[in-house]
Amino acid sequence: MHADLVFTRGPVLIPGGRAGFAAVRGDRIVAVGDDPGPLIGPRTDVIDLRGRLLLPGFQDAHVHAVGGGIELGRCDLTGATTIVSCLDAVAAYARANPRLEWLTGSGWSLDTFAGGLPDRRLLDAVVAERPVVLVNRDHHGAWLNSAALARAGITASTPDPPDGRIERDDDGPTGVLQEGAMDLVTRLLPPVTEVDELTGLLRAQRLLHSLGVTAWQDPLLGEYGGMPDPSRAYATASERGLLTARVTGALWWDRARGAEQLPDLLERRESLRDSGFRAGTVKIMLDGVAENHTASLLGPYLRTGHSGLSFVDPVALREHVTLLDAHGFQVHFHALGDRAVRDALDAVEAARAANGATDHRHHLAHLQVVHPDDVPRFRKLGATATIQPLWAVHEPQMDELTIPFLGAERASWQYPFGALLRSGATLAAGSDWPVSSPDPLQGIHVAVNRIPYGEDVPAFLPGQRIDLAAAIAAYTAGSAYVNHLDDTGAIRPGHRADLVVLDRDPFAGPDREIGAAKVAMTFTGGRCVHEP
Repeated sequence: MHADLVFTRGPVLIPGGRAGFAAVRGDRIVAVGDDPGPLIGPRTDVIDLRGRLLLPGFQDAHVHAVGGGIELGRCDLTGATTIVSCLDAVAAYARANPRLEWLTGSGWSLDTFAGGLPDRRLLDAVVAERPVVLVNRDHHGAWLNSAALARAGITASTPDPPDGRIERDDDGPTGVLQEGAMDLVTRLLPPVTEVDELTGLLRAQRLLHSLGVTAWQDPLLGEYGGMPDPSRAYATASERGLLTARVTGALWWDRARGAEQLPDLLERRESLRDSGFRAGTVKIMLDGVAENHTASLLGPYLRTGHSGLSFVDPVALREHVTLLDAHGFQVHFHALGDRAVRDALDAVEAARAANGATDHRHHLAHLQVVHPDDVPRFRKLGATATIQPLWAVHEPQMDELTIPFLGAERASWQYPFGALLRSGATLAAGSDWPVSSPDPLQGIHVAVNRIPYGEDVPAFLPGQRIDLAAAIAAYTAGSAYVNHLDDTGAIRPGHRADLVVLDRDPFAGPDREIGAAKVAMTFTGGRCVHEP
């Protein structure tokens, strides 16, 4: 039988090497090799690669697609690198949207402001009458003007919530809410409509396909930090046949509750399955981020005397993970500091001791600071390390807000991709978009070089580099593993034809040019979903 689609004159990246062609029939790869020969018939669509690389489709193991898509339509500060440019963007958005009661947006970077802390008065100078709420780039803090603080009833006497902090000075709240304190204002924001959510999802899907992403795991099916619950959008898109990507959803673990939420999680898993959408994962957020000193550490931050925030008691965590594991859930941990990483691994170990080894494929995301003693535990426990490579670079947020508060030894434990790989751990990769760029090629560039593409800065802990093949594997086979998409992530007969054509072969050039590569075509199930 002839193939429907043949890619010729490779290279084609296959497990263990390269081939010259790949053939597709229906939604499956049917052959790889050196000569397509009789597979090409009169109706076969033949794509001449002309030396461009054919890869398995990229998969993002940790991306907030619906939230990111919605935020693209709000006040977007991701390109603003100075205080003036931030304020200009806010003022322009306010002028363009005179009827909005609340002005919302995201994307400002902590390193733009002294100490990572902007002030309400800056916003007051450009928008005084309407409340403004702007979530920062990492979504662990929000910047408010005075009108928003007043609407939320936040005053000098308002206590900090258990899982957050209200930044203050001698005049009271400064306008920055950290972690759970954001809930004091986000609960007042106008609700996002179902149309907004679906529009955001489809906008995000187009963007991700344009970057070669054919599958992902959304780690937050729930409400948090002003981001809406994307469950309805995914269910609707699945039911209407609009979801061309393969998506796994992670149900949000409410850290204000305990095991009593299990029936709710089981019910949500089943109801979403009925719509054709898979949500067999539970996301547990254990700590915050290092830049605002809410990442959970084994010892105190320098200059502060405190060790960050642990959102879930470690003893209770072991019980919760054991229970979830027994009910067939994968657990997706947000674990950024070394204490959070250890608590997560201890919980996986407890679940294995109680339930035996399972195929649930628990994974830990972010892994900024990992104690060396815990590196070999990933392989031993079968826990996957889900990395966000773009963060492993020298930038002001790292050099000014993180390293001075970690100290030299702990700073050297950051983002240990190489050590994890050498220990035998399985690596998956993701972006955490909209926290950072969703472009896998930029992440791959940093994983290999530990330098952002096009920048002339020192490599960040260069001993933790991984090679190009390993970085691609993390974004393909590794993420396919945690997504339980075992018939994707590699180009081999029988696998789904989720494929990406690059505009070049990055293996043929120097490592410093990996980030120059672009996506030329993206396919899911043999169907082209992106071509510029």
